[in-house]
Amino acid sequence: MEELSIVQRIAIWVLPILFAITVHEVAHGWMALRLGDHTAQMMGRLTLNPINHIDPIGTLVVPGVLLLLGGVVFGWAKPVPVSWDKLRNPQRDMAIVALAGPMANLIMAVFWAVVCRLGIALALEFPMMGVPLAYMGIAGMLINAILMMLNLIPLPPLDGGRVLVGILPGPLAYKVSRIEPYGLFILLGLLFTGILQGILGPLVDLLLSGLVELVGVPKREFVGGLLTLMGAQ
Repeated sequence: MEELSIVQRIAIWVLPILFAITVHEVAHGWMALRLGDHTAQMMGRLTLNPINHIDPIGTLVVPGVLLLLGGVVFGWAKPVPVSWDKLRNPQRDMAIVALAGPMANLIMAVFWAVVCRLGIALALEFPMMGVPLAYMGIAGMLINAILMMLNLIPLPPLDGGRVLVGILPGPLAYKVSRIEPYGLFILLGLLFTGILQGILGPLVDLLLSGLVELVGVPKREFVGGLLTLMGAQ
């Protein structure tokens, strides 16, 4: 595939990133609502309008810098507020609310895989429409795979950490929950030492391979498009 300009790469990444982080947060709030907590609804956060979820650093600065550097692009939105004391079964329900975010990313990854397959098919007859769709589908698959696997790491305040707290017995859950104030620093340490990439890389690759097989995306086109989006060719 042809090399993309920085403007083209930004245009391709914008929608997948915004939807990935927005739907992830809305899923938390929607599940909390189903389990008895109306906090997110009352604060106007159960909306797909990305403006209501944008975090200036996590939604704009971090993805933009990573894109310019040619690295893996990811970001985050403002967390949706959840009042655990309003849930019907606080410990169990907090785990379910936390799991809703990564599961939303999985559903979106499947959706973008279908978009990619459609784009590749259209590119044969209508390249002006099909090629951008294919690239956008690849970007959507990647960002959602990364966000899903990252958030499933059992480290508070990530979703996986909250799930772990929700399923552990009381004393153990309390000990794990006390890690939360240091969780971001631990995550940054894993990132800078390369350990995080070593953990996430195989998991993301496995999920992407499954998606490619599931919807019948030609592997050669997928790999070529992915390398182009990452600025590797």
